Amino acid sequence: MARRDLRNSTQYWWDRHLSGLSLLCADFTTHDYPPHVHDALVVAVTEQGGSIIRSRGEVEEAHPSTLFVFNPAEPHAGWMGWSKRWRYRGMYLTQAALDQVAAGLGVDSVPYFTRNLFGDRDLIEGFLAMHRAIEQGRDVFREHELLIGSFGKLFQRHGSGRSRIEPAPRDRALFARVAERMRAEYATELRLEDLAQHVGLTIFQLIGLFKRTVGLAPHAYLTQIRLGMACRQLRQSSAPAEVAAAVGFYDQSALNRHFKRCYGITPLQFARAAAA
Repeated sequence: MARRDLRNSTQYWWDRHLSGLSLLCADFTTHDYPPHVHDALVVAVTEQGGSIIRSRGEVEEAHPSTLFVFNPAEPHAGWMGWSKRWRYRGMYLTQAALDQVAAGLGVDSVPYFTRNLFGDRDLIEGFLAMHRAIEQGRDVFREHELLIGSFGKLFQRHGSGRSRIEPAPRDRALFARVAERMRAEYATELRLEDLAQHVGLTIFQLIGLFKRTVGLAPHAYLTQIRLGMACRQLRQSSAPAEVAAAVGFYDQSALNRHFKRCYGITPLQFARAAAA
């Protein structure tokens, strides 16, 4: 991940999964965007404050309850307007990145958007979670899951025309095969595309299959497997830092965070209780 300052904003670039995808973290107190275009699909979510956006001859407000989408080469402009601060996160996908997202969704191409503004709270929260996860760069599996899942919802709900995204099949046999591979390879750097190909699904279909079958996303299910294995090793008096690496967590802090969220105690407290 590279980083460079851009006036009073910070630009993050990320290509761990997709070439042609860049991320923007902006925090403006005074700034105007003159009419311009991008050779990429743009998705922007406001975290604090807001601005005024002009596109297609309409003037609309950007604030934390709105998500803006601009098609490639679609002119738009923006300025601070009523707000004294505008903090937002943006995603830019060139054609190369869009082609890879389409492949992950199992469609030939991405849809065109006939509107720019969407008041979809669930989608806004999903894009913010995805952007923050990619910025942290600690869990490639979860980042990719959030990426495909968020853009799949965006295309399904608000895209016009183009290919239909097929739902995941209701088949517990497929789930069992994927779960078996997860249990066998939980400590490795598992990839969503490998699990999907293992059972002949797209990544988006795989995410849907998990949610339909067990009510969890693939990343959450994998985390449960890793936590279960961590408990086994902690009972054997293994050090939490060693356990974290052995079961596939990014580091000990990741193990601590997931362990406490799930069990209400830290790995060290669990190990001491088991020893007692």
